[in-house]
Amino acid sequence: MSKKALKIGHRGAKNHVAENTLASIEKALEFKVDAIEIDVHKCASGELVVFHDFTLDRMTNGSGEVSKHTLKQLKNLKVNDQYEIPTLEDVLNIIDKKCMLNIELKGRDTAFTTCKIVSEYIKTKQWDLNHFLISSFQHQELEAVYNYNNQLRLGVLTKASVSDAIEFAKTINAFSIHPNVALVTKDNVSLAQNKGYKVLTWTVNDQPTIKRMKAYGVDGIISDNPDLI
Repeated sequence: MSKKALKIGHRGAKNHVAENTLASIEKALEFKVDAIEIDVHKCASGELVVFHDFTLDRMTNGSGEVSKHTLKQLKNLKVNDQYEIPTLEDVLNIIDKKCMLNIELKGRDTAFTTCKIVSEYIKTKQWDLNHFLISSFQHQELEAVYNYNNQLRLGVLTKASVSDAIEFAKTINAFSIHPNVALVTKDNVSLAQNKGYKVLTWTVNDQPTIKRMKAYGVDGIISDNPDLI
């Protein structure tokens, strides 16, 4: 393999430390990742918090929808009994340009605030466009980012069809296609790359599958065990 797949930590280093926490981000950085993938939701007071689920029940001592709680309420909760829910800025400040950040727009209405924060970090903290990749399953969120700033790098997430993802990617001049590992074949990796897209696959956690993805020539591997890549 002439090309090296990017090593991308999923929600930080999810299998090592509670996902989407600053401790998990720090662990991923220890593994010298090329990028870290996180999820954002907009909370009731308008800030973007880094959290995967739409509800608090699985990961915290709270319950109900993330979007119905203020930042103050969310900061009073504990993830896995010990960690705080971070804001997007908290995560950016920890990463501090050490690697790329893949922000997945998980919740609704996250595009505009994400763009504002990214623009702010580019303008005032010497980050640049290549430090960011904004991905989503939600086409309307990606369209909103494209309409706000068509220079931002966009990734189209899919667990259904690589060719459908490519069709949509054209309309927003996307940078990458992010297929679930179960969809990935040597042929559809080539198809996407021949059309000019990077292929970043998720979530690839065991050595044989990591090896197979590398053999298929993917551009990046998103893993709960980034230390294995």
